[in-house]
Amino acid sequence: MVSPETKKIVLRIINWVIITLSILLITFISIDTFNNIDFLENPRYMGFQLWVCLIFLLAFFIELFMSDSRWRYFRSHWLFFVLSIPYLNMLHHFGVQLDPEQMFYVRFIPLARGVMAMVIVVSAISGYRITSFLCSYMVILCSFIYLGSLIFLYKEHGVNPMVNDFGSALWWACMNATTLGCTINPVTVTGKIIGCVVSVSGIIMFPLFTVYFTSLITRYKQRRNHQ
Repeated sequence: MVSPETKKIVLRIINWVIITLSILLITFISIDTFNNIDFLENPRYMGFQLWVCLIFLLAFFIELFMSDSRWRYFRSHWLFFVLSIPYLNMLHHFGVQLDPEQMFYVRFIPLARGVMAMVIVVSAISGYRITSFLCSYMVILCSFIYLGSLIFLYKEHGVNPMVNDFGSALWWACMNATTLGCTINPVTVTGKIIGCVVSVSGIIMFPLFTVYFTSLITRYKQRRNHQ
């Protein structure tokens, strides 16, 4: 039986490993997107993503083994397992033909696993519950903005004359997330869908700032009253 302290240390190490690999994976995807590189023809990327997914799967089974109730753990973490499967490598190995757009989206699947790990770590290191809640949602929002801008650049560049580089795509995503709007208008269906997703994310998450600062002021007043 694994002691609670050992379990805590192992889980912390696993989460940080997953975050580090996810950041490296984002770097790979970003470089390929910026340079318009076919990732299927890049053996380094394909090999790296395979190893990342295998480590994600290993982490899942380690956590499952250390869980007090394995069935309960599986029921609450099955999505971690699904997102850790190396779909891109499996499709490539078995010669399954998907169009370039579908393949582009498939390689983002492992990043969802990394974002979930980042949310867990941020929640764990935050002292107050409201701070943990806010930081977790900010990680999700920032991930939506960055990954959304990558997809927007991939779909709109060369089609939309207003999207010339990643900077313009990132500016578009930030303005939509803050619901201020942007002079750049998407022309592709995917671009419009990403715009809706980013905007809705901003509408849901930015009001949390108000809740957070209200909570800070309330706690400050309570401490003053107790002094």
